[in-house]
Amino acid sequence: MMTSVTQQPLVQPPAGIGTRLFAGNTGPVTVILLLFVAIWYAGAVYLNAPWQIDIYERAKVDWTLGDLVHETLRQERPVLPAPHQVLVEMNETIFGKRITSKRSLVYHTWVTLSSAFLGFVIGTLLGGLIAVGIVHVVSLEKSLMPWVISSQTIPILALAPMIIVVLGAIGLKGLVPKAIISTYLCFFPVTIGMVKGLRSPNPLQMDLIRTYSASKWQIFWMLRFPSSVPFLFTSLKVAIAASLVGAIVGEMPTGAQAGLGARLLAGSYYGQTIQIWSALVTAALVAALMVALIGWIERLTLKRMGLQP
Repeated sequence: MMTSVTQQPLVQPPAGIGTRLFAGNTGPVTVILLLFVAIWYAGAVYLNAPWQIDIYERAKVDWTLGDLVHETLRQERPVLPAPHQVLVEMNETIFGKRITSKRSLVYHTWVTLSSAFLGFVIGTLLGGLIAVGIVHVVSLEKSLMPWVISSQTIPILALAPMIIVVLGAIGLKGLVPKAIISTYLCFFPVTIGMVKGLRSPNPLQMDLIRTYSASKWQIFWMLRFPSSVPFLFTSLKVAIAASLVGAIVGEMPTGAQAGLGARLLAGSYYGQTIQIWSALVTAALVAALMVALIGWIERLTLKRMGLQP
């Protein structure tokens, strides 16, 4: 006589904290960040050591490796400042100064962001209009698209002074020239992304909507544009970071008195490397926050459109 054996379901043991961290993005990003900081510290010791050794030799004092490492990480004008020196400078200039002070990084960041945001808006609109024209007018695709691509082969560092001089000659100074440079960097990714997105509907979708006698305008708003939204947001993430780069570059040839570019110039003039790096790190953090903001808007938009759960 055979007896039935009831199989008990296998119970998976709970995942550890390390497994859960590395299952997502938190663990890998943290590891890469710690590795980057370690390399930064090693580079600071290596690059600052020759100057410190020269000081020891001139003073004819005995020193150890520990003394060398300690002193290279606390120099007033190091070749490469250590991460903690940059953080201290950022803390003093962001939280320790009034936001209206010329020494406040918040003040300089706002000056740069104002021109970057204006250039981003203009570049997005310009890139979208060019993309619509290229998709719907064959002659524009053949005549304009090569120029759009070749425009990005010109180094922005060579183009920025010419834009500043030409616009200054007609009375446009301050915010507008920097916004134009940001526009120049912004419109290209938006144009390419929107062209790809507007052409993303497959032939079956196009044939179906045409069987309902849809006009070109209806095809655009009901099929082409909704299909291009994911491509648009991907382009906007590139454009928003490029706009900040354009604004900073635009501040350098003008001898601007305010902005992150002006902060970089002032630091280079007076050999304040810690000030230079604090402005660079601040610019990188601002760019990351802007890209994250675009990503948050993207998730809300795609969820509202039913393209994301």
